[in-house]
Amino acid sequence: EDFLTLIFKAMMKDTLNSSHPVSSVVQSSEQIEEMFDTLSYIKGASLLLMLKHYLTKDVFQAGIEVYLHNNNYGTAQSDDLWNSMNEITNGTLDVKKMMKTWIVHKGFPLVTVVRKGKIISVQQEKFLYCVEPENWTSDASYLWHIPLTYITNRCNFTHCTNAYLLDQKSGM
Repeated sequence: EDFLTLIFKAMMKDTLNSSHPVSSVVQSSEQIEEMFDTLSYIKGASLLLMLKHYLTKDVFQAGIEVYLHNNNYGTAQSDDLWNSMNEITNGTLDVKKMMKTWIVHKGFPLVTVVRKGKIISVQQEKFLYCVEPENWTSDASYLWHIPLTYITNRCNFTHCTNAYLLDQKSGM
């Protein structure tokens, strides 16, 4: 419950155009200090939970183990974690490409789901709670690779969850 409260507070901050990405190039020690705020930590934790849910607990755990083994007693960058996850998924999913869309964009997407009969369509756009005119920039080019999971009425209780990766502005 406390973690959800933290997530929602971070999301509110992330909806502002004055927000910042989780990962970016920095030029000074002041910029480094600015990057390590609650938004970065909470959003980062949320993104890892999203990835764990999408990959499944076992695959995620195996990826973490490969990451820790590969970077034992060394330094690491975010790409090292994504590359370790790619090793485990054997090329079935480009985790690095997917997660880059989340850590280099500020904010998060609003996903709209529309059902017309048996056809389901989804669309993404950047969500902004409050547009600050002095800081406004167009983010129309933002595109996230959004892992969506869903359950249908054909659930047989052994395999209920289906997955879909929305990696375009809209899909079906």
